[in-house]
Amino acid sequence: MLEAIFGSIIVERILLYLLVYKTGYIRGIAKLYGIPLSTLVNQLDRLENGGIIVSRPAGKIRIYSLNPRYPFIRELEALLQRAKDALQEDEQEKYYRMRTRPRRKGKV
Repeated sequence: MLEAIFGSIIVERILLYLLVYKTGYIRGIAKLYGIPLSTLVNQLDRLENGGIIVSRPAGKIRIYSLNPRYPFIRELEALLQRAKDALQEDEQEKYYRMRTRPRRKGKV
């Protein structure tokens, strides 16, 4: 949907992922969408170099999030939210619903 604006469906998916889940790491994003790691790393580096996303180390992995200091963050988030809302229900359910496990029986 926003592929023409961002130049890549992968960039669109990364940004939608970070909008919905707030943070993410390379393998988690790659696994959800079935994207090769090398392709994902290249796009994450491009977005980070552009100041759109930021990362921080967490042990042996890097955690990525949207850059709150990006000058157009509100506009970008609004655009991404509109794009997410326009997705078909099954695609929203597949990729962008918050995943929670049911509470174990007997757990206090």
